[in-house]
Amino acid sequence: MFRVVVSIILVGIISLAIFVVFRGIFNFFEMAFVEYFKKQQFFTNPYIRTKTLKEEYKSILKNEFDFYNSLKPLKQKHFEHRIQYFIKHWEFIGKDIEITNTMRVKVAATATKLTLGFRDYKIKAVDKVVIYPKKYFSNINKQDHKGEFNMSYKALVFSWEDFEKGYAISNDNLNLGVHECIHAMHITFLKSRRKSTSAAIFLDSFYELTEFIETNVLIKKKLISSGYFRDYAFENQFEFVSVLVENFIETPLEFRAQFPNIYSKVKEMLNFNFAGY
Repeated sequence: MFRVVVSIILVGIISLAIFVVFRGIFNFFEMAFVEYFKKQQFFTNPYIRTKTLKEEYKSILKNEFDFYNSLKPLKQKHFEHRIQYFIKHWEFIGKDIEITNTMRVKVAATATKLTLGFRDYKIKAVDKVVIYPKKYFSNINKQDHKGEFNMSYKALVFSWEDFEKGYAISNDNLNLGVHECIHAMHITFLKSRRKSTSAAIFLDSFYELTEFIETNVLIKKKLISSGYFRDYAFENQFEFVSVLVENFIETPLEFRAQFPNIYSKVKEMLNFNFAGY
């Protein structure tokens, strides 16, 4: 009996060691491929079986989230599988408002949409979502806010009225959910750059984009003077990337027509090879 137990333990240790070594080799070669050949992961969805989304959640998704309906059936399954992670692992907190399933699904769907092109999609810089009914007063900077990503609190914070406006008006390049989720993704990837090819694709593409803009004076002048990107984009690098993605998500055809090189780089940055983009 003792020998059997020891044998089982040894098999377990050996199997674990083989897995760790294989994963290390795989990560090494995939990172090398991303950095030196093409910004593309060897695979994006590693699921053997996808989880089935509750019918109530699926109904909300179909009725409230057009992007989901534009996906092919297999991608819809991947979307449903991933959205459940955010619904399950993010704590939703209402401030003078009752949290509903529609809130959970639409916030989770926003995060899922933005990370659908990546294998590492969990946005680990966030573990809670705080929702106010309207603009709220921030004790940090003593101003009214529509939303924010609070890094120290690991929270996405939204005025629900303004979150909903982001989807009610789909072509004004203002989407609060997208904007704040990108901030959280950016921070997550900055922390995981050395070990995550998803982070490498996002950050390296963004670095190449900013370098392209800085070294092309005419492009930079057109970018600033066009009026296509709101002034807030030019406050710092974090706001710039969030506004870029808002415009990319909301008006992809106009973006591609006005700034084809920048559009292509944002598409590469998100690995966003989906219908309409």
